[in-house]
Amino acid sequence: MGIAFELTDEQRQMLDSLSRVRRTVIGPNAQRWQDGSFPYPNMEKLAEIGILGMAVPEDYGGSGASVLDTALALEEISKGCYVTGMAALGEVGVQTRIITAFAPESLKRKWLPRVAAGDCILSICMTEPDAGTDLPNMRTNAEVRDGSVLLNGAKTLISRAAEAHLFVVFTRIDGVPGSKGIGCVLVEGGTPGLAAEPNYHTMGGEYLSDLRFDNVEVPIENMLLRGDSLKRLMNAFNVQRCLNPAICLGLAESSLEESVSYARDRKAFGGPVADFQGMRWKLADMYVQIEACRSILYRAAATANPFPDPTLAAAAKIFVNEATIRICSDGVQVHGGYGFTNEFAVARNYRGVRYGSLGGGTTETLRNLVGRALVERLDIETGLLAFGTETPRAR
Repeated sequence: MGIAFELTDEQRQMLDSLSRVRRTVIGPNAQRWQDGSFPYPNMEKLAEIGILGMAVPEDYGGSGASVLDTALALEEISKGCYVTGMAALGEVGVQTRIITAFAPESLKRKWLPRVAAGDCILSICMTEPDAGTDLPNMRTNAEVRDGSVLLNGAKTLISRAAEAHLFVVFTRIDGVPGSKGIGCVLVEGGTPGLAAEPNYHTMGGEYLSDLRFDNVEVPIENMLLRGDSLKRLMNAFNVQRCLNPAICLGLAESSLEESVSYARDRKAFGGPVADFQGMRWKLADMYVQIEACRSILYRAAATANPFPDPTLAAAAKIFVNEATIRICSDGVQVHGGYGFTNEFAVARNYRGVRYGSLGGGTTETLRNLVGRALVERLDIETGLLAFGTETPRAR
Protein backbone atom coordinates (compact mmCIF):
# COMPACT_ATOMS: atom_id res chain seq x y z
CA MET A 1 0.00 0.00 0.00
CA GLY A 2 1.40 3.40 -0.93
CA ILE A 3 0.65 6.68 0.82
CA ALA A 4 1.43 9.88 -1.06
CA PHE A 5 1.59 13.27 0.59
CA GLU A 6 1.76 16.51 -1.32
CA LEU A 7 1.07 20.05 -0.16
CA THR A 8 -1.88 21.77 -1.75
CA ASP A 9 -1.45 25.07 -3.57
CA GLU A 10 -3.13 26.84 -0.63
CA GLN A 11 -0.73 25.24 1.85
CA ARG A 12 2.28 26.25 -0.25
CA GLN A 13 1.03 29.83 -0.47
CA MET A 14 0.55 29.96 3.29
CA LEU A 15 4.03 28.58 3.92
CA ASP A 16 5.58 30.99 1.39
CA SER A 17 4.02 33.93 3.24
CA LEU A 18 5.10 32.55 6.60
CA SER A 19 8.61 31.87 5.33
CA ARG A 20 9.02 35.53 4.36
CA VAL A 21 7.84 36.62 7.81
CA ARG A 22 10.16 34.11 9.46
CA ARG A 23 13.20 35.24 7.49
CA THR A 24 12.58 38.99 7.77
CA VAL A 25 10.85 39.46 11.13
CA ILE A 26 10.86 36.41 13.40
CA GLY A 27 14.27 34.83 12.88
CA PRO A 28 16.47 37.94 12.98
CA ASN A 29 15.06 38.91 16.40
CA ALA A 30 14.88 35.46 18.02
CA GLN A 31 17.62 36.20 20.55
CA ARG A 32 15.62 39.18 21.83
CA TRP A 33 12.98 36.96 23.47
CA GLN A 34 15.36 34.78 25.48
CA ASP A 35 14.91 37.02 28.53
CA GLY A 36 11.31 35.89 28.98
CA SER A 37 9.58 38.89 27.41
CA PHE A 38 6.58 38.14 25.21
CA PRO A 39 7.03 38.50 21.41
CA TYR A 40 4.17 40.93 20.83
CA PRO A 41 5.57 42.34 17.54
CA ASN A 42 5.79 38.84 16.07
CA MET A 43 2.27 38.01 17.21
CA GLU A 44 0.95 41.20 15.60
CA LYS A 45 2.53 40.19 12.30
CA LEU A 46 1.11 36.66 12.55
CA ALA A 47 -2.35 38.06 13.24
CA GLU A 48 -1.98 40.39 10.25
CA ILE A 49 -1.46 37.45 7.86
CA GLY A 50 -4.25 35.37 9.43
CA ILE A 51 -2.21 32.77 11.31
CA LEU A 52 -3.65 33.43 14.77
CA GLY A 53 -7.16 32.74 13.44
CA MET A 54 -6.38 29.26 12.13
CA ALA A 55 -8.30 27.51 14.93
CA VAL A 56 -11.18 30.01 14.76
CA PRO A 57 -14.11 29.13 12.45
CA GLU A 58 -14.86 31.49 9.58
CA ASP A 59 -18.12 32.62 11.23
CA TYR A 60 -16.04 34.20 14.00
CA GLY A 61 -13.38 35.87 11.87
CA GLY A 62 -10.89 33.03 11.45
CA SER A 63 -10.03 30.58 8.70
CA GLY A 64 -11.12 27.34 10.36
CA ALA A 65 -7.90 25.67 9.21
CA SER A 66 -7.26 21.97 9.67
CA VAL A 67 -4.97 20.59 12.36
CA LEU A 68 -2.54 19.62 9.59
CA ASP A 69 -2.43 23.18 8.22
CA THR A 70 -1.88 24.47 11.75
CA ALA A 71 0.97 22.02 12.32
CA LEU A 72 2.61 23.15 9.08
CA ALA A 73 2.33 26.79 10.19
CA LEU A 74 3.83 26.17 13.64
CA GLU A 75 6.64 24.16 12.08
CA GLU A 76 7.57 27.11 9.87
CA ILE A 77 7.25 29.72 12.65
CA SER A 78 9.42 27.67 15.01
CA LYS A 79 12.22 27.42 12.46
CA GLY A 80 12.73 31.08 13.25
CA CYS A 81 12.00 31.25 16.97
CA TYR A 82 10.95 28.75 19.61
CA VAL A 83 9.46 31.43 21.89
CA THR A 84 7.27 32.76 19.07
CA GLY A 85 6.19 29.23 18.17
CA MET A 86 5.09 28.68 21.75
CA ALA A 87 3.28 32.01 21.85
CA ALA A 88 1.40 31.18 18.64
CA LEU A 89 0.55 27.71 19.98
CA GLY A 90 -1.56 29.40 22.64
CA GLU A 91 -3.84 30.88 19.99
CA VAL A 92 -4.02 28.07 17.42
CA GLY A 93 -3.93 25.15 19.84
CA VAL A 94 -6.21 23.23 22.13
CA GLN A 95 -7.58 26.15 24.17
CA THR A 96 -9.12 27.84 21.13
CA ARG A 97 -10.45 24.51 19.88
CA ILE A 98 -12.02 23.77 23.28
CA ILE A 99 -13.84 27.11 23.15
CA THR A 100 -14.94 26.41 19.57
CA ALA A 101 -16.17 22.91 20.38
CA PHE A 102 -17.77 23.39 23.80
CA ALA A 103 -18.49 27.07 24.62
CA PRO A 104 -21.98 28.58 24.33
CA GLU A 105 -22.58 30.90 21.41
CA SER A 106 -22.35 34.04 23.54
CA LEU A 107 -18.79 33.21 24.61
CA LYS A 108 -17.74 32.23 21.10
CA ARG A 109 -18.93 35.62 19.84
CA LYS A 110 -17.14 37.40 22.66
CA TRP A 111 -13.73 35.74 22.48
CA LEU A 112 -13.05 34.02 19.16
CA PRO A 113 -12.95 37.18 16.98
CA ARG A 114 -10.45 38.66 19.42
CA VAL A 115 -8.26 35.56 19.21
CA ALA A 116 -8.24 35.75 15.41
CA ALA A 117 -7.36 39.46 15.51
CA GLY A 118 -4.50 38.90 17.95
CA ASP A 119 -6.28 40.86 20.68
CA CYS A 120 -6.73 37.96 23.11
CA ILE A 121 -3.96 35.82 24.58
CA LEU A 122 -5.18 32.44 25.84
CA SER A 123 -3.69 30.21 28.52
CA ILE A 124 -4.58 26.60 29.28
CA CYS A 125 -4.36 25.54 32.93
CA MET A 126 -3.95 21.84 33.68
CA THR A 127 -0.82 21.06 35.69
CA GLU A 128 -0.95 21.30 39.49
CA PRO A 129 1.85 20.94 42.06
CA ASP A 130 0.66 17.41 42.92
CA ALA A 131 -1.16 16.51 39.69
CA GLY A 132 0.58 16.94 36.37
CA THR A 133 -0.05 13.90 34.22
CA ASP A 134 -2.28 12.51 36.99
CA LEU A 135 -5.29 14.63 36.01
CA PRO A 136 -7.94 12.55 37.85
CA ASN A 137 -6.31 13.61 41.13
CA MET A 138 -6.30 17.37 40.53
CA ARG A 139 -7.43 19.42 43.53
CA THR A 140 -8.62 22.67 41.95
CA ASN A 141 -12.38 22.68 42.47
CA ALA A 142 -15.31 24.59 40.99
CA GLU A 143 -18.37 24.84 43.21
CA VAL A 144 -21.55 25.37 41.22
CA ARG A 145 -23.91 27.93 42.75
CA ASP A 146 -27.07 29.61 41.53
CA GLY A 147 -25.97 31.42 38.39
CA SER A 148 -22.25 31.28 39.12
CA VAL A 149 -19.20 29.08 39.73
CA LEU A 150 -16.73 29.56 42.61
CA LEU A 151 -13.20 28.37 41.78
CA ASN A 152 -10.48 27.55 44.30
CA GLY A 153 -7.09 25.91 43.86
CA ALA A 154 -3.66 26.28 42.30
CA LYS A 155 -1.94 25.54 38.99
CA THR A 156 1.75 25.52 38.14
CA LEU A 157 4.07 25.68 35.12
CA ILE A 158 1.46 27.61 33.13
CA SER A 159 2.43 29.25 29.84
CA ARG A 160 1.46 32.84 28.91
CA ALA A 161 -0.21 33.41 32.30
CA ALA A 162 1.25 36.89 32.79
CA GLU A 163 -0.10 38.03 29.41
CA ALA A 164 -3.35 36.05 29.17
CA HIS A 165 -6.75 37.66 28.76
CA LEU A 166 -8.59 34.35 29.20
CA PHE A 167 -7.73 31.11 31.03
CA VAL A 168 -9.10 27.71 30.04
CA VAL A 169 -9.04 25.86 33.37
CA PHE A 170 -9.33 22.10 33.85
CA THR A 171 -10.94 21.65 37.25
CA ARG A 172 -12.85 19.32 39.52
CA ILE A 173 -16.57 20.10 39.73
CA ASP A 174 -18.36 20.12 43.09
CA GLY A 175 -15.69 17.94 44.69
CA VAL A 176 -16.65 14.79 42.77
CA PRO A 177 -13.60 12.48 43.09
CA GLY A 178 -11.60 10.85 40.30
CA SER A 179 -11.91 11.33 36.57
CA LYS A 180 -15.70 11.61 36.77
CA GLY A 181 -15.34 14.95 38.54
CA ILE A 182 -13.28 16.75 35.88
CA GLY A 183 -14.69 19.61 33.82
CA CYS A 184 -13.59 22.92 32.30
CA VAL A 185 -14.18 26.58 33.21
CA LEU A 186 -13.24 29.86 31.51
CA VAL A 187 -11.76 32.57 33.74
CA GLU A 188 -11.19 36.09 32.44
CA GLY A 189 -7.90 37.76 33.31
CA GLY A 190 -8.24 40.33 36.08
CA THR A 191 -11.09 38.48 37.81
CA PRO A 192 -10.88 39.11 41.59
CA GLY A 193 -9.10 36.30 43.38
CA LEU A 194 -6.99 35.26 40.38
CA ALA A 195 -3.23 35.74 40.82
CA ALA A 196 -0.39 34.80 38.45
CA GLU A 197 3.28 34.78 39.37
CA PRO A 198 5.86 34.16 36.58
CA ASN A 199 8.24 32.20 38.80
CA TYR A 200 10.03 29.95 36.32
CA HIS A 201 12.31 31.17 33.52
CA THR A 202 12.72 28.18 31.21
CA MET A 203 15.83 27.08 29.33
CA GLY A 204 13.83 27.76 26.15
CA GLY A 205 13.45 31.44 27.05
CA GLU A 206 9.82 31.94 28.07
CA TYR A 207 8.37 32.22 31.58
CA LEU A 208 6.04 29.73 33.23
CA SER A 209 3.82 30.79 36.11
CA ASP A 210 2.13 29.67 39.29
CA LEU A 211 -1.59 30.48 39.40
CA ARG A 212 -3.86 30.79 42.42
CA PHE A 213 -7.66 30.81 42.42
CA ASP A 214 -8.99 32.21 45.69
CA ASN A 215 -12.80 32.27 45.59
CA VAL A 216 -12.74 33.26 41.92
CA GLU A 217 -16.36 33.72 40.85
CA VAL A 218 -17.40 33.43 37.18
CA PRO A 219 -20.82 33.19 35.48
CA ILE A 220 -22.33 29.73 35.11
CA GLU A 221 -22.10 30.02 31.31
CA ASN A 222 -18.30 29.98 31.70
CA MET A 223 -18.49 26.33 32.68
CA LEU A 224 -17.90 24.71 29.29
CA LEU A 225 -18.01 21.11 30.48
CA ARG A 226 -19.29 19.74 33.77
CA GLY A 227 -18.02 16.62 35.52
CA ASP A 228 -17.37 13.31 33.75
CA SER A 229 -15.93 15.21 30.79
CA LEU A 230 -12.27 14.18 31.02
CA LYS A 231 -12.48 11.95 27.95
CA ARG A 232 -13.97 14.77 25.85
CA LEU A 233 -11.34 17.21 27.09
CA MET A 234 -8.52 14.79 26.37
CA ASN A 235 -9.87 14.11 22.87
CA ALA A 236 -9.50 17.84 22.25
CA PHE A 237 -6.07 17.74 23.87
CA ASN A 238 -4.87 15.36 21.14
CA VAL A 239 -4.59 18.48 18.97
CA GLN A 240 -1.76 19.58 21.27
CA ARG A 241 -0.07 16.22 20.73
CA CYS A 242 0.28 17.11 17.06
CA LEU A 243 1.16 20.79 17.48
CA ASN A 244 3.78 20.31 20.20
CA PRO A 245 5.91 18.08 17.92
CA ALA A 246 5.35 20.51 15.04
CA ILE A 247 7.28 23.11 17.04
CA CYS A 248 10.03 20.57 17.73
CA LEU A 249 10.18 19.66 14.04
CA GLY A 250 10.66 23.29 13.06
CA LEU A 251 13.56 23.59 15.50
CA ALA A 252 15.15 20.45 14.08
CA GLU A 253 14.81 21.73 10.52
CA SER A 254 16.46 24.97 11.54
CA SER A 255 19.33 23.04 13.12
CA LEU A 256 19.87 21.01 9.94
CA GLU A 257 19.81 24.05 7.66
CA GLU A 258 22.16 25.96 9.96
CA SER A 259 24.47 22.93 10.11
CA VAL A 260 24.64 22.49 6.34
CA SER A 261 25.47 26.17 5.93
CA TYR A 262 28.11 26.04 8.66
CA ALA A 263 29.70 22.84 7.30
CA ARG A 264 30.01 24.42 3.87
CA ASP A 265 31.71 27.56 5.21
CA ARG A 266 33.83 26.20 8.05
CA LYS A 267 37.39 25.35 6.98
CA ALA A 268 39.59 22.73 8.65
CA PHE A 269 42.61 20.73 7.47
CA GLY A 270 42.71 22.62 4.21
CA GLY A 271 39.08 22.44 3.16
CA PRO A 272 35.42 22.77 4.23
CA VAL A 273 34.35 20.36 6.95
CA ALA A 274 31.43 19.42 4.69
CA ASP A 275 33.94 17.39 2.65
CA PHE A 276 34.55 15.00 5.56
CA GLN A 277 32.62 11.74 5.32
CA GLY A 278 31.84 11.76 9.04
CA MET A 279 30.26 15.20 8.74
CA ARG A 280 28.20 14.22 5.70
CA TRP A 281 26.93 11.13 7.48
CA LYS A 282 25.85 13.21 10.48
CA LEU A 283 23.97 15.63 8.22
CA ALA A 284 22.41 12.71 6.35
CA ASP A 285 21.19 11.15 9.60
CA MET A 286 19.66 14.46 10.66
CA TYR A 287 17.80 14.72 7.36
CA VAL A 288 16.54 11.11 7.43
CA GLN A 289 15.14 11.59 10.92
CA ILE A 290 13.42 14.83 9.90
CA GLU A 291 11.69 13.14 6.98
CA ALA A 292 10.55 10.30 9.26
CA CYS A 293 9.20 12.89 11.71
CA ARG A 294 7.29 14.63 8.94
CA SER A 295 5.68 11.41 7.80
CA ILE A 296 4.27 10.30 11.15
CA LEU A 297 3.33 13.82 12.28
CA TYR A 298 1.52 14.81 9.08
CA ARG A 299 -0.32 11.50 9.04
CA ALA A 300 -1.47 11.93 12.65
CA ALA A 301 -2.57 15.53 12.06
CA ALA A 302 -4.51 14.53 8.94
CA THR A 303 -6.73 12.19 11.01
CA ALA A 304 -8.34 15.12 12.85
CA ASN A 305 -12.14 15.20 12.55
CA PRO A 306 -12.21 17.50 14.46
CA PHE A 307 -9.56 16.01 16.79
CA PRO A 308 -6.72 13.62 15.83
CA ASP A 309 -6.72 9.89 16.44
CA PRO A 310 -5.38 9.54 20.01
CA THR A 311 -3.10 6.57 19.40
CA LEU A 312 -1.49 7.97 16.27
CA ALA A 313 -1.15 11.43 17.83
CA ALA A 314 0.58 9.89 20.85
CA ALA A 315 2.88 7.84 18.62
CA ALA A 316 3.77 10.92 16.58
CA LYS A 317 4.53 12.94 19.68
CA ILE A 318 6.76 10.21 21.14
CA PHE A 319 8.76 9.78 17.96
CA VAL A 320 9.11 13.43 16.97
CA ASN A 321 9.90 14.66 20.49
CA GLU A 322 12.72 12.19 20.93
CA ALA A 323 14.12 12.31 17.40
CA THR A 324 14.30 16.10 17.35
CA ILE A 325 16.31 16.16 20.59
CA ARG A 326 18.91 14.02 18.82
CA ILE A 327 18.81 16.18 15.70
CA CYS A 328 19.23 19.44 17.60
CA SER A 329 22.03 17.93 19.67
CA ASP A 330 23.81 16.94 16.45
CA GLY A 331 23.35 20.51 15.23
CA VAL A 332 25.29 21.75 18.23
CA GLN A 333 27.98 19.13 17.61
CA VAL A 334 28.40 20.15 13.97
CA HIS A 335 29.10 23.73 15.09
CA GLY A 336 31.73 22.66 17.59
CA GLY A 337 32.43 25.21 20.31
CA TYR A 338 30.34 27.84 18.53
CA GLY A 339 27.29 25.61 18.96
CA PHE A 340 27.60 26.05 22.72
CA THR A 341 27.23 29.84 22.51
CA ASN A 342 24.00 31.80 22.72
CA GLU A 343 24.77 33.69 19.51
CA PHE A 344 24.10 30.63 17.33
CA ALA A 345 20.59 29.42 16.52
CA VAL A 346 21.50 25.76 17.14
CA ALA A 347 22.01 26.52 20.83
CA ARG A 348 18.56 28.09 21.11
CA ASN A 349 17.04 25.20 19.17
CA TYR A 350 18.62 22.64 21.49
CA ARG A 351 17.30 24.39 24.58
CA GLY A 352 13.82 24.84 23.10
CA VAL A 353 13.36 21.33 21.74
CA ARG A 354 13.88 19.86 25.20
CA TYR A 355 10.43 21.13 26.12
CA GLY A 356 8.66 18.81 23.70
CA SER A 357 8.84 15.51 25.56
CA LEU A 358 7.69 17.20 28.80
CA GLY A 359 4.73 19.35 27.71
CA GLY A 360 1.42 18.02 26.44
CA GLY A 361 1.91 14.60 28.02
CA THR A 362 5.32 13.12 28.74
CA THR A 363 6.64 10.53 26.32
CA GLU A 364 6.61 7.97 29.15
CA THR A 365 2.89 8.52 29.73
CA LEU A 366 2.14 8.36 26.02
CA ARG A 367 3.99 5.06 25.71
CA ASN A 368 1.54 3.69 28.27
CA LEU A 369 -1.35 4.99 26.14
CA VAL A 370 -0.05 3.44 22.93
CA GLY A 371 0.85 0.17 24.62
CA ARG A 372 -2.59 -0.13 26.21
CA ALA A 373 -4.28 0.54 22.87
CA LEU A 374 -2.24 -2.19 21.21
CA VAL A 375 -2.93 -4.76 23.92
CA GLU A 376 -6.65 -3.98 24.11
CA ARG A 377 -7.56 -3.25 20.47
CA LEU A 378 -5.09 -4.72 18.00
CA ASP A 379 -6.72 -7.50 15.95
CA ILE A 380 -3.90 -9.97 15.29
CA GLU A 381 -5.63 -11.41 12.21
CA THR A 382 -6.07 -8.09 10.39
CA GLY A 383 -2.92 -6.53 11.87
CA LEU A 384 -1.83 -2.91 11.89
CA LEU A 385 -3.56 -2.03 8.63
CA ALA A 386 -6.91 -2.32 10.42
CA PHE A 387 -5.77 -0.76 13.70
CA GLY A 388 -7.25 2.58 14.75
CA THR A 389 -8.56 4.97 12.15
CA GLU A 390 -8.48 4.46 8.41
CA THR A 391 -5.33 5.57 6.67
CA PRO A 392 -5.81 9.34 6.21
CA ARG A 393 -5.60 11.07 2.90
CA ALA A 394 -3.54 14.20 2.39
CA ARG A 395 -5.54 17.40 2.85
